[in-house]
Amino acid sequence: MWTLKHGASFATISSFLLATFIIPSVEALASTDTITWGGDNSRTGYQNNHNMDPNVVGSPQFGQVFRTALPGNFNNVPEQVFSQPLVYTLDDSIQYVFLATTQNNIYKLNAKTGVIVAQRNLHVPFWVTDLSGCVDINPFVGVTATGTIDPTTDTWYLTAKTYQDQSVFTAQGRPAGRYYFHAINLNDLSERSGFPVNLEGTVATNNPVRSFNGGIHHQRPALLLTGQYVYAGFASHCVQYNFTGWIMGWDKATGNLVEHFATEGAGVPNTTPGAGVWMSGGGLASDNEGSMFFATGNGYASQLNGIPVSGRDPPTALEEAAVHMIINSDGSLNIVDFFMPWEKVQLDGADRDLGTSPLELLPSQFSCGSVERIGVVTGKSGKTYWIDLDNMGGYQNGPNKLDAVLQVYQNENSVYAGAGVYPLEGGYIYINVIQYPSHVFKFSCSNGVPSFTKVADSPDTNAYILGVGHGTVTSLNDEVGTGLVWVSDVEGSNLRVYNAIPENGFLTKIAAFNVPGTTKFTRPVFGDAMVYMGTTVGYFYGFGSPVNLPINCSSPYNFGTSNLNTATAAITIQCTAVIATQVTSITLTGNPNFQVSGLPTFPLSVPAGSNFSFQALFDPKIVGPLSSDVIVNTTNSVTGYTVNTPVTLEGVGQSTNPLLSVSPVTLAFQGVITGQQEGGVNQTIIFTNLGNADLHIADILWSQISEIGPYIDANSTLAGPQVGPFTFIGLPSVIPGNTVVSVIVNFNTPSSGNFAAYATVQSDGGSDIFDVVGTSGTSPVALVEFQTIDGSGWVPYDNTTSFTFGNVTENTSRYLKLRLTNIGEPSAARLSVTVSKPPFGVPGIIETSNNIDLAEGTTLAPGENATATLYCSVPKSQIDVAAYNGTAQWTLNVDDPNFGKQFIQFYCNAVSEQAAPLFSNGTGIYSYVGCFKENNPGRQLATQIYSNLNNTNEMCIGACANAGYEFAATQYNRECWCGPNV
Repeated sequence: MWTLKHGASFATISSFLLATFIIPSVEALASTDTITWGGDNSRTGYQNNHNMDPNVVGSPQFGQVFRTALPGNFNNVPEQVFSQPLVYTLDDSIQYVFLATTQNNIYKLNAKTGVIVAQRNLHVPFWVTDLSGCVDINPFVGVTATGTIDPTTDTWYLTAKTYQDQSVFTAQGRPAGRYYFHAINLNDLSERSGFPVNLEGTVATNNPVRSFNGGIHHQRPALLLTGQYVYAGFASHCVQYNFTGWIMGWDKATGNLVEHFATEGAGVPNTTPGAGVWMSGGGLASDNEGSMFFATGNGYASQLNGIPVSGRDPPTALEEAAVHMIINSDGSLNIVDFFMPWEKVQLDGADRDLGTSPLELLPSQFSCGSVERIGVVTGKSGKTYWIDLDNMGGYQNGPNKLDAVLQVYQNENSVYAGAGVYPLEGGYIYINVIQYPSHVFKFSCSNGVPSFTKVADSPDTNAYILGVGHGTVTSLNDEVGTGLVWVSDVEGSNLRVYNAIPENGFLTKIAAFNVPGTTKFTRPVFGDAMVYMGTTVGYFYGFGSPVNLPINCSSPYNFGTSNLNTATAAITIQCTAVIATQVTSITLTGNPNFQVSGLPTFPLSVPAGSNFSFQALFDPKIVGPLSSDVIVNTTNSVTGYTVNTPVTLEGVGQSTNPLLSVSPVTLAFQGVITGQQEGGVNQTIIFTNLGNADLHIADILWSQISEIGPYIDANSTLAGPQVGPFTFIGLPSVIPGNTVVSVIVNFNTPSSGNFAAYATVQSDGGSDIFDVVGTSGTSPVALVEFQTIDGSGWVPYDNTTSFTFGNVTENTSRYLKLRLTNIGEPSAARLSVTVSKPPFGVPGIIETSNNIDLAEGTTLAPGENATATLYCSVPKSQIDVAAYNGTAQWTLNVDDPNFGKQFIQFYCNAVSEQAAPLFSNGTGIYSYVGCFKENNPGRQLATQIYSNLNNTNEMCIGACANAGYEFAATQYNRECWCGPNV
């Protein structure tokens, strides 16, 4: 039915309690359990006790064991797993996986089969529609932080986001948001007495003007259990609202709050947001000796703007900081040291959080000289910082007011992933960079100075969108040669496995698996010879070796150390048949440093329990730890057993003479902003003597043209020889046997351009070549534009005016593009998108087509542009419906120093078809008022104007208007009725 609008010439119709729980100490913890994020409180993710044998992982027998569908489907949405699963063995000697989801459901699964044995809902989830377009996690926020398990009480601690009213199943608004701290009995998933604990309204111990609201805060970092206390870090949703970072702490037995520390502390007004603790889900770290470590994000108090401050004199606003706190006997915290990047203010302006990755505590194998404890953290700026945990560096305490840390490395793009760490075979660090390969750094200690040198890359490029996961490394009981690097990613092969030691500048990939819907920033979790992955599409995956070995050959066999080209005595390899089997062949795989002999005649039938043997020896051709596999191929009498049994041979080759090795082959300085950092930027090159005798360097030949010359004399400086803009500091003349020397390369140029230096090192241990290249440019310049309504041109962004789709008619859609261009000089650095929160998956008529285009981590060379498609889609409606508008926001920031965070607004005017008669502005004089049931008899619209099989709403409105009626209605398609009132 339609009626006349106001202003028409006809008559108008407007139309809880806390308690202590005491339970017995059970200590059911098994060696292959994972009860906290990364395996232990150091957060490095190095795990040596999960029976991950490289020979099995790299074989066809290792693969998907189960894919469990999680039954939660609140509002018909599949489960999403953002918190990492935990693995724990209970008193029944069965290992279980414990999962928590964004729908606030918790699950207990059999770790070997994936079968769900118990489940429970904690609360209604929090709706993302209450977060002003922040859809990083969508559509619900519930449990998003990895909990922790106390093995002394079989208790699982976690936090959950929900609402005040548990009887309402729709969005209740941000002020109604709540956070609860839970203690779950792992045996039956029930709540421990005195829990959960409501955090709402908690006032900060160090800033009484700060109080906690669950609606605006987000608990993303993994929880920390140390001693009697459990701690959690909090940040924001997309750096929105008046938030502060928090460290909350509870007594694990009573739930009593022992600490409520705000990172925007004393003297910071409650109107200043910032310093969130989120670390892409990484965990608060501890040395288990009374210290806690973490990293924070952007903040806007900036108390130390340009004023150098000692790490022992920390500010109360812990923004863009790596933090060391002391845990007191009562659970309270005191800050004792900090580090803050020299360009902190600039990082804030570009939204380049330091705390996008966790601060990890490296194992003792990485100590060097007086530096006993090293931490590593990488931020959104792409800089990796190695920090002395006992002297973190403060703010601008280095030369030229730069950073007083052990080392800084500039990666090509943003990093959200915590480092992977392998402490064996000299020590390696792995950094997963968005859009680029993962980088491998070799540790060295030279004259008491630790350094990390980039020596290799992964053969694969990480996803172009957020978020490649945190680095994880396993070994088989700390055996040399068994290290594996595990990388999870949201694109490509979602779970990739590499040998930990690179060869020829690259990691070797031994396995890869697809896990659709892999959660961003995830970390593979390990059980007993199993690895687990959660997803955002309702499934949980378990990978392992689904078959058994038919023979037992007591692998591995270690030959010890032997000189080059000097064979060891042969070892007898004794194998016992587990089942009746037939050996069809025995082959040696890998490098030629091992030999086998005395093989039996094939085929060889071996009854169950019977033995056969052959011999193997080690004859090394190269220096270092070496390994190969003997593969025993069989035909088996019983199903479920592998047909390939690996036997691992290991040994170490050594040289009695000096032997030179220089790495990496190419050292690259990329994306350096000319003149930005006083004194230039540094990287390192490693000179290694692989032999036992002293190595003497005779000469270094320098060139700026090629590796084969022409050669030039380097300029002599106090720091060391200089070739072009490169200065080489600490070049050795003698390297003792089996020793590593780190050489600092400084790149410092007053002008933009591409630079190179080539070096040939000549010694009595052979010659080696390395190249150094560098690119320096001016700052990038960003231009944001939106297509005109007709798609023929572009409108530059103006932060006072919304981009518009114009009028879009009901039941139609209009697609237009947003374009970002780097309009910097030809020599400018690449432009990087540091924050991108598109209106994807949000309610309303305006959305983006995906969340991939112009995603965080996108980089553009000078002159390059990238686009993203947005659309306004107006749903079908009746004619003469009043126009209404839709709006959306895209939060965007880039590393153009003059850009700043922008909240780009989009506007669309949704209109319906308008039927005559019309006002002068083109809108209909009649408006649609709804669908009604007519009385019969006693009709309200008593006048039937006509009946016509070709009737339309427009015809009927026109006829009633011509007849002077205020109301028009159609019935049975063909009938048109009019009347003066209803």
